[in-house]
Amino acid sequence: MNKNHSFVGSNVALITPMLDDGSVDYESLNNLIEFHIDAGTSSIVSVGTTGESATVGVKEHLKILDHTIKYAARRIPIIAGTGANSTSEAIELTQEAKNFGADACLLVTPYYNKPTQEGLFQHFKLIAESVSIDQILYNVPGRTAVDMSVDTTSRLSEISNIIGIKDATGDLSVIKELVANCPEDFLLLTGDDATAIDFLLLGGHGGISVTANVTPNELQKAYLAAIAGNVELANQLNEALSGLHKNLFIESNPIPVKWALHKMGKCDNGIRLPLLELSNECKTVLENDLKELKLI
Repeated sequence: MNKNHSFVGSNVALITPMLDDGSVDYESLNNLIEFHIDAGTSSIVSVGTTGESATVGVKEHLKILDHTIKYAARRIPIIAGTGANSTSEAIELTQEAKNFGADACLLVTPYYNKPTQEGLFQHFKLIAESVSIDQILYNVPGRTAVDMSVDTTSRLSEISNIIGIKDATGDLSVIKELVANCPEDFLLLTGDDATAIDFLLLGGHGGISVTANVTPNELQKAYLAAIAGNVELANQLNEALSGLHKNLFIESNPIPVKWALHKMGKCDNGIRLPLLELSNECKTVLENDLKELKLI
C-alpha cells in the first residue's frame, strides 16, 4: 500500500456549485461535502479544473478553499488546487492553503507560457522548497499546452514533499514509465476517467475523478477492486459507468457534470462565462445515462 494512503482510491475533482447568477452556493457546497463523506470518497479536490479555478478570482478562490476545509473539519482529506502559471502566485496560494489546514495541494503545470522541462522542474522545486506541505503535480497537456516528461517527474519525485502526480494524459504508456522511474511510494493518480481502471491495473494508486461527482460510491468500489487486482469485478463495476465517463466530457468540463448534478437535485445550474449551460442536444444524451443508472 502506498504510504500516502489517504489519497489511494477515488478522489473527487469537486465542482464549485453556483447559483444562476454565478455566485458561489455555499449551502450546496456543504451538502456535496456531506455526500462524499457518506459515499466513502478518499478525498476532495477543491478549486481545481472542475471547480472552475480559471474563472474564480484569487480572493474568492481562497474563500472557497477556506470554507471547504473548515466545513469538512478533518472528516475527509482536502486537496487544495493551488496551481498557477506564475510561480510566485502558486507559492502564495499554496502557503494560504497550508495556513487554512489543507492536507495537500494540487499544482498544475504552468499553462500558456509554455516553459521548458527545466523551467517546469525549477517551478515545482521552488514551490516545494517554499511551502512545507504535501504537493501533488498535475500534468494535463490538453489544457496547458505543455507536457511534463516522465524524466522531469522522476527528478521531482526525489523532493520529499512532492508526494505524487495526477496524470491526465490518458496515455497508458505513461503509467508504465512512471512506475518504472519513480519511487515505489510516489503516488500515481489518473485524471482520465475513461482509462482509469487500466491505469490502476498497471500500478496506479487512485484517481482524481470527474465521474466521482455523480457516482462516488460506485466509482470507489471499482477503483478499490482494480487496486486489489480484482480485474473482473473492477471491469464489471466500471462498465456500468462507461457512459458517464464519456458523456461527462461531451462538452468542456465542468459543463456536463454541473448539469448532471443539477438534474440530480444536488445544486443549481450556475456556471461562469466563458462557459455556458449544457446544450439541449447534449442534455438528452446525458439524461439517458443518468436514467440508466437510476440517478434521476
